[in-house]
Amino acid sequence: MKKNILFVVNPISGDLDKSDLIDAVEEFAATNHFDLEVYETTGKNDLRAIQSLYNESKPERIIVAGGDGTIKMVAEAVEEQDVIIGILPAGSANGLSVDLNLPDGIEENLKIAFLHHYIEMDMICINGKKSIHLSDIGLNANLVKNYEESDVRGFWGYALQAFTTLKESEEPFVATISANNKTVEHVARMIVIANSQKYGTGVVINPNGAMNDGKFELVILKSLDLLLIGKIITGNMPIDSDDIVIISTDKAEIKTDYPVNFQIDGEYCGAQTSLEIHILHKQMKIAVP
Repeated sequence: MKKNILFVVNPISGDLDKSDLIDAVEEFAATNHFDLEVYETTGKNDLRAIQSLYNESKPERIIVAGGDGTIKMVAEAVEEQDVIIGILPAGSANGLSVDLNLPDGIEENLKIAFLHHYIEMDMICINGKKSIHLSDIGLNANLVKNYEESDVRGFWGYALQAFTTLKESEEPFVATISANNKTVEHVARMIVIANSQKYGTGVVINPNGAMNDGKFELVILKSLDLLLIGKIITGNMPIDSDDIVIISTDKAEIKTDYPVNFQIDGEYCGAQTSLEIHILHKQMKIAVP
């Protein structure tokens, strides 16, 4: 009995040409006797298209080539189904693959995506939208907005935007946070809603995070001077600092005293004054090394 595999590829993510990747996947599938169906996303009705392809062939795995946005869309498309998602990192934001410690080489990733075991991973629901990785309100969301509009990519592009964003940043906001039957108020520059540990740049923001523990963390950064940003960017997140508060919970509400920029998994989502957040425990199966 041949195994069915659905391969979803975002042809434009990360500005890379995907034809070599598609060839490699087709070759791997043929060698290992998988029945492969390839679907290229168009940005229009992809969710429905993936659902109907799934219903036709009931694949046992869906391999995704794209960034966090594409993975999340596939996860939402099949959230009712029992199917394993394999990742071939190929987007501009590959935060999830960084967190799962997926290797760089295509060959190793093909083996993991097609053949390896999986974990059952949590997702976070924020105001009805799904997050698989890291979302935040405040400074970094301004940064994401600036980064989307800038030309310099990668680590230095990020650091450069961080510097610009800091220079232009507004007043801190006052956040009223209800979680674990307590309500606290913090003056903050940025609050990260984290299911995992690292940003896609490799920056560790939530050292205690685990993607399948039924909890998420709110990482509240009260002050963000260049020194602290430098520490975070170099991966030396100071956990015992007075400037950082971490709350671990399975549901929370955040209210701010004025509309603050907000982003989910590297996608800018406008300014918000209220966020309702809860965990979706073991929401998707994902292939890991």
